[in-house]
Amino acid sequence: MRYASITSRLAGLGSGKWALHIRARQLKASGADVIELTIGEPDVAPDRALLDECRRALHAGRYRYSNGRGEPSVVAALAEKYRRRRSDVTAENVLCFPGTQTALFAVMLGLAEAGQGVLVGDPLYATYEGVIRATGAHPVFVPLKPEFGFHMRAADLEAAVTPECRVLLLNTPHNPTGAVLTAAEIAAIGAVARRHDLWIVCDEVYEQLVFDGTFASPFDDPDLAERTVVVSSISKSHAAPGFRSGWAVGPAEFTGRLLAVSETMLFGQQPFIADMTAYALTHEIDTARQMREAYRRRAGRIVDGLAKAPGVSVLRPEAGMFALIDVAATGLSGEAFAWALLEEEGVAVMPGSSFGEEARDFLRVSLTVPDAAIDEACRRIAALAERCAGRRERRA
Repeated sequence: MRYASITSRLAGLGSGKWALHIRARQLKASGADVIELTIGEPDVAPDRALLDECRRALHAGRYRYSNGRGEPSVVAALAEKYRRRRSDVTAENVLCFPGTQTALFAVMLGLAEAGQGVLVGDPLYATYEGVIRATGAHPVFVPLKPEFGFHMRAADLEAAVTPECRVLLLNTPHNPTGAVLTAAEIAAIGAVARRHDLWIVCDEVYEQLVFDGTFASPFDDPDLAERTVVVSSISKSHAAPGFRSGWAVGPAEFTGRLLAVSETMLFGQQPFIADMTAYALTHEIDTARQMREAYRRRAGRIVDGLAKAPGVSVLRPEAGMFALIDVAATGLSGEAFAWALLEEEGVAVMPGSSFGEEARDFLRVSLTVPDAAIDEACRRIAALAERCAGRRERRA
């Protein structure tokens, strides 16, 4: 039978990147003692008030067709949220989607097509390459170097730009590295975007999980307003990933053009979830603060817990719910170390290679498990690192 070319373009870019996570789930289901540090699944529940609002809306009959742009209450709440960052934002700048991933897919579909390039940092979140290739465009990787804390540098971006590039896909705070771009770094990146007439699509899902300092975004710069689109959701900020409630905010002309794309895909979100989202955006909810404190503390525990492990070095994150561990000095690649860790020690982590070439020597470790599990995982990681060191010594 014949298939559309998108199935070939996306071959190997879906669940294949999560093979270790899938295997770990199989082992756990069979009764194995596995500490799962693979995915960013918040370990706290959504605030009770959000669940109550969702239940209220359901019983009030809020389960009928929605507006293609989004329910008026959540559109208004989003307009107000982003108007606090830039005074010219109105409801015309907002589109609602079921989660950041869907928003990103639709936005990229509206900005890139076959033969064009999308600039993106490497390492990158595991779905980004698929989102880009789904449009027919191709990724143009900008190296994010460990020696610079995996921060994108304007000079590296400038060097990567080619004539066919149309979009820069930016992610700050960054997954998998936890890097947070400063206002100065964003200004320099924005200057490159203006010089080459690039759209900036900024994934800001970890905006409220910055450990120290302030969050900066190209969206907040009026000089970048005409070319910047933000995608985000309540998945991380409110520990509600399963509700699939996200959005895109950008120039009114862009959202007007993208509305037909959005309506063709899904025609709005579920009204009862929209009501819950509007509540989340208009009330003081403590969930993000709780997660920030927990994830910062656990990152510190990993740094301390692996301080004496041979051949292992932890990159302390600046935000988010992950930490990167450099295992190059163990003599194993990140991929080989991760699989050995699962098979020999019962700890599941993501190989850095799932996130790009620049992360091939790293492991990505989730901070979304209790402190005791973090400590035990560190003990097991150190045990494997010790065995690797012993094998190196015997070969020497």
